[in-house]
Amino acid sequence: MRAAFLDGARTIVVRDTPVPTPGEFDVLVALTAVGLCGSDVHFYDHGRVGDLVVEGPLILGHEATGVIAAVGSAVPRERVGQRVAVEPQRPCRRCQYCRTGRYNLCPDMEFPSAPPVDGAFAQYLVAPADFAHPVPEEVSDAAAALVEPLSVGIAAVRKAAVVPGSSVLVAGAGPIGILTAAAARAFGATEVIVSDPLPARREMALANGATAVLDPVSDVPLDGVVTAFIDASGNARAIDAGLRALAPDGRAVLVGMGTDRIDVDLFLLQSRELTIEGLFRYVDTWPTAIKLAASGAVDLDALVSGTFGLDDLPRAIARNGDADVMKFLIDPRRTGA
Repeated sequence: MRAAFLDGARTIVVRDTPVPTPGEFDVLVALTAVGLCGSDVHFYDHGRVGDLVVEGPLILGHEATGVIAAVGSAVPRERVGQRVAVEPQRPCRRCQYCRTGRYNLCPDMEFPSAPPVDGAFAQYLVAPADFAHPVPEEVSDAAAALVEPLSVGIAAVRKAAVVPGSSVLVAGAGPIGILTAAAARAFGATEVIVSDPLPARREMALANGATAVLDPVSDVPLDGVVTAFIDASGNARAIDAGLRALAPDGRAVLVGMGTDRIDVDLFLLQSRELTIEGLFRYVDTWPTAIKLAASGAVDLDALVSGTFGLDDLPRAIARNGDADVMKFLIDPRRTGA
């Protein structure tokens, strides 16, 4: 199969590599669409994300969908030909976290595109059969690929305890922020405010679930008025402003990855009895995300800014930070730039 390898700093080479073989409980997915994630760009630019360091050729990409082409010996053969959205996690299923339903925290997790595990910018990907979720006809390939970032938004609003009537502030109107806002509305929040300095992204937020937007540079900051704050920016000033926006007993969920350390106003935290939680990936979100996409409650197709082939992956990465770009897809079936 053809695959795009990150061979070194800012160096991607497309070459032939063996098609992976599914294990007993796995499926082999012929990929039709793969989303370009900010973590892919970060690996390309810096060779690392946190303590994950690229030390050899690596296939990036983890927001994947396709058609099951082959199955392992313990998987029903009727699944061949089924369209699926791939949850890109392979937990050990034996540790304390897996056994208590928090498999995202599995210390032995294998995650496509997280070194040294190859990812989905290729023609085929092997996945656990139960993590290859069937996709109905009304969900496009593009939308099925973006079930992964929508899952991050769903995991965030669950942690923030968003229920009907909640008021939510989301900092950052990139793909994760937009989809977090959309998920919050789908979960019943009646007020969803999105903060971002870029006008084009604020407009996108209003078209995808936000009831109001803020310019953090010029608008008056909120103070003590929302029940939940979700940061999708990783910006220390945005996090500080978001915590101040929380009413007493409010919940903050930190999703964005920016600076390693920030200052926190402990008096604010204590006097308002605020709760701050981190978020790492997701657990059991794919069925909900697929239903939201299929019902039209979240319009994933609206976020697609363009589609590229494997050979054009470097150009997609170079343009990923443009203000008018929300989400690029890679179609591994395309040949040529």
